Amino acid sequence: MPLFATAHIDFGYPWWLSYGHLPILAGAASMLVLAYARKWSRWPMLLFGAIVLWSGAAFLVERFVIDVNGRAALPTQSFLRSGAGRVLDIGAGTGRSSIMVLQSRPQATLVALDLFGESFEQHFGRSESPQQRLLANLKAAGVEERATIASADMRKLPFEPAAFDAIVSAYAMDHLNRQGSDQSLAEAARVIKPGGDFLLMLIADEPWAKFTFGPLMAHGGTRGADWWTAHVQGAGFQIVEEGTRPLTLYLLARRL
Repeated sequence: MPLFATAHIDFGYPWWLSYGHLPILAGAASMLVLAYARKWSRWPMLLFGAIVLWSGAAFLVERFVIDVNGRAALPTQSFLRSGAGRVLDIGAGTGRSSIMVLQSRPQATLVALDLFGESFEQHFGRSESPQQRLLANLKAAGVEERATIASADMRKLPFEPAAFDAIVSAYAMDHLNRQGSDQSLAEAARVIKPGGDFLLMLIADEPWAKFTFGPLMAHGGTRGADWWTAHVQGAGFQIVEEGTRPLTLYLLARRL
């Protein structure tokens, strides 16, 4: 893809995810300078120095390792290895996971599905037309001709059984309660073809996330790999790969 194709992509995540460490860095650095100038004891200086080091390092980790508002890369190249097929993105949001799949698998087509309701507004802010926001990102990435947008609840998908060759869901099902997650997993199993790949990406309680955000990205408490593995298998999938990336737990499963 040409470099300019990403110039107008805006995934709409809140500013503090990318830049929230900078006010902390500035405040702590100011206090450190004040403490030095007024010859305070070493303990406040050590405290403010530690905050400066953490906030500066955390900002660099977010921008260059996690990069919430940047384009995502497939966590595994085993997903839809054929490179072609019809893919469903469950909980597409503003298109980060849809663009990830379409740019990694240039022969695939995709349905970007989201409810575009209260949860969308909570994470991406109010918009006159959330669907237009998603479409604008797909166009900016140059993949809109291979994508369609659907508005529906992931717990009750409006598709026939075995309608898709593969499914991706990124940071969406872990926003639901346990019953809702199980309903969504069952629906994913219903609409995917036997042998189809299901890539589930979740917020992970892993070292990069802990260092950078602490509990802020826990979505009320991550359930962990064991819970998700058991429930994905219970929905009728076989786990073929599991791993972590910065901020991400991923499970690659295949429909039995």
